[in-house]
Amino acid sequence: MKNKKILAIILWLITLLILSSCSIESNGTDYSKVKAKKIAKVVSSDSKQNYALPLATASPKDTVTQLYAEKFSSEVYRLSDGRIKIQVYPNSTLGGDRDLLESCRDGDIPFVVQNTGPQVAFMPNLAVFDLPEIHNSMNEYRKTLENVEFRKILSKTYRNGGYHLLGMADQGFRVMSTNKKVQSINDFKGQKIRTMENSYHLKFWKCIGANPLPMSFAEVYIGLQQHTIDAQENPYEVIVSNKLYEQQKYIIETNHLPHMISLIMNEDFYNSLSTRDKKIMDEAAANATIYARKQADKRVQKQINTIRRSGTEIIELDDDTRAEIKSRSKLVWMEIRKYVDKEIYDTYTSSN
Repeated sequence: MKNKKILAIILWLITLLILSSCSIESNGTDYSKVKAKKIAKVVSSDSKQNYALPLATASPKDTVTQLYAEKFSSEVYRLSDGRIKIQVYPNSTLGGDRDLLESCRDGDIPFVVQNTGPQVAFMPNLAVFDLPEIHNSMNEYRKTLENVEFRKILSKTYRNGGYHLLGMADQGFRVMSTNKKVQSINDFKGQKIRTMENSYHLKFWKCIGANPLPMSFAEVYIGLQQHTIDAQENPYEVIVSNKLYEQQKYIIETNHLPHMISLIMNEDFYNSLSTRDKKIMDEAAANATIYARKQADKRVQKQINTIRRSGTEIIELDDDTRAEIKSRSKLVWMEIRKYVDKEIYDTYTSSN
């Protein structure tokens, strides 16, 4: 894996060296903008690229994240009549989530597809997606994302961070898997549940009585197997692809958070593109977003069937329990509101 990562980076550095032959003066412009203009000049030429621009993810191949990335790549190739090529590097080949964000911001990697969770450290306003129990269905979340006013504010947040937001898809809801049956709010009490190292996620589980424990995802399966933890929470896709259900008796459809996936590119690179190529990027992203959302819905149902066939029981919470969870979640809302711009917070939560 390490050798593959080094090889991929070397290939991209060679590409940058080739691009450096383009005669563009910096005139005091920062490094990222100079590099973006050089790349855009080659991309916008009428001749086909003899190399592929990298698009990186930290996710495995068999995920909606990968499907999203590959669809965007193929759409860009199609809409540009083969003139613009994008190569997808999955599974942290070019680095982990934080590495990819920094590389994209600095212009070293033009495109990244990833969950919004790691991006909060770079753009605090994205904590809006950590607000639990905002909507009851993924369609409602998707409508919010397509709201013109919200999209405008969200795009500004990314732009201020050095990124251009091309699109946002999802992997459906995050749900809980556990060995203890949950049928009321009291059944969450004391359950040791693994979460990401995210203060808002930790606060949510504490609010409903659980005992959240931040833990590296690599340790989750063994933790469940050895009963170091009772439970964990993730989208169905992660639970099935990592076979976590094998160590759990129940899946509780808490549906507490949407698992959002963003498609972003370096802002300077986007701005340096011709009007024609900006249109190609925008249209390709729109097509890929529609495709990724459809795939997410299909895969969730397939994953539910896989879990049921294994003998693990899926429990839907009753209305009273859901209402109590939402009521307690408002303590997390209050915490997030302190750190998120009022305009983006109010627009995102306007239906509540």
